[in-house]
Amino acid sequence: PNSTLAKTADINLNVNIEKEACPLGLVPTSSTTATLAMGDALAVALLETRGFTAKDFARSHPGGTLGKRLLLRVDNLMRIGEAIPKVKKDVLLAEALIEITDKRMGMTIVTNNDDTLVGIFTDGDLRRAIDKSLDIHNTKISEAMTINCKTISSEMLAVEAIQTMEQYGITALAIVDKNNIPIGVVHMHDLLKSGLI
Repeated sequence: PNSTLAKTADINLNVNIEKEACPLGLVPTSSTTATLAMGDALAVALLETRGFTAKDFARSHPGGTLGKRLLLRVDNLMRIGEAIPKVKKDVLLAEALIEITDKRMGMTIVTNNDDTLVGIFTDGDLRRAIDKSLDIHNTKISEAMTINCKTISSEMLAVEAIQTMEQYGITALAIVDKNNIPIGVVHMHDLLKSGLI
């Protein structure tokens, strides 16, 4: 309290200690801990006074993990246009497998002729088709696809997409617009590459 700085300050927050933890009394130990505690207390008090939220933190640190978790949306990561694995519901399984292989996502979305989503066909559906001895050259994809597939909105946070995948034990999600037309696909690998996981 007798330092030049303390004498000129309006408020003096004294973090003075009786002695350092160092047995020689030379190395700053107790004093650094006391200063750290005071700094943390001031930071928390300021955070509460200003109403600082997790979103404020994310805006200040958009490249960090917390920033990404609070700001990164599905539309920042989804595959669009020609990168979407997509087939019509009347194609044969053999044709669908070519699309799955070309797009390298282990799945394809299935649409009606008006481009609305009617299902999804995954490598799991393929295993079930093989188990049923379905002929891939004579079976339409509509006979082997999953009809009630999970879809999400492009505005959804990427972290919510991860939670959806974990909840349902799936690795890819179709992103649809308000008319149920697919506008993108996101795979767990896309989310992994983003640094969210």
